[in-house]
Amino acid sequence: MSGDRSRTVRAGRRTVEVHRPDKVLFPGGGGAKEYTKGDLVDYYRSVAPFMLPHLRGRPLMLERHPDGIDGPRFMQKNTPENYPEWITRVELAKEGGTVCHTVCDDTATLLYLADQAALTLHRWLSRVGRVDRPDRMVFDLDPSGGTVDFAAVREAAVLLGELLDELKLPSALMTTGSRGLHVVVPVDGHHDFDEVRTFARDVADTLVAGHPDRLTTAARKKERGERLYLDVQRNAYAQTAVVPYTVRAKPGAPVATPLAWSQLDDPGLDARRWTVADAVDQARTDPWAGLMSRGRSLGPARRRLKALRG
Repeated sequence: MSGDRSRTVRAGRRTVEVHRPDKVLFPGGGGAKEYTKGDLVDYYRSVAPFMLPHLRGRPLMLERHPDGIDGPRFMQKNTPENYPEWITRVELAKEGGTVCHTVCDDTATLLYLADQAALTLHRWLSRVGRVDRPDRMVFDLDPSGGTVDFAAVREAAVLLGELLDELKLPSALMTTGSRGLHVVVPVDGHHDFDEVRTFARDVADTLVAGHPDRLTTAARKKERGERLYLDVQRNAYAQTAVVPYTVRAKPGAPVATPLAWSQLDDPGLDARRWTVADAVDQARTDPWAGLMSRGRSLGPARRRLKALRG
């Protein structure tokens, strides 16, 4: 049973108070290991050096589970007034008003959010100051149906990676910690969301045209059948994608984890391959090795794609 005690954790120049660190957020059983809030905080403190470069300057949506993964979930966009003044905020336009998003720029903020039972962090694909100009393009490889055929996810990733190579666009691979894979392309931040999403849709449509029995861009589930869904809808203003190294609200605390393309051949790979127990070890291998600093313009790639499509 969780006690009412708390502990303080050092995070750079600040200390963060962790309330009820023994509170179970991920119950054990069925082969899954139990993890407490203290375990979550310890994981985020360890992974912070690898995770913060993917967080800094980006508005967030927080997925909070105050009573653990078996309790109610709520998605938090607005930053509560009681959050410490040292946490960065940014006020952005939405339909009919504004939202004051949290921005995680340092380890102390990351640990504070973990204490708030923000298990999963979802980030914008653009940064404060240029929120209408994304510097990331994301393809979400989402298996259809109740059971996940991860071989189909792998095959789709290979096909997409090969096409992006032909377009001379660098690409990075990440498990989602849930069902599928994300393929992330760094872009130079000179295109607006409509341009990026249109280009991503054209790439996806090109793949589907070559493999119509295996892949689809149909947004409605009933139209997909058993085909794998190439989702490009995250490439839009105010849409989000899970942050690299964030924990997912699933049994065993799986982690959305970057991996090298060569690791796609691992027979043990699936979307939940890494958890809070071993994701830091994977992070230390630097699987993306500077890829995210190689943002490209989409103009040359668009011309190459047009030539490929004939």
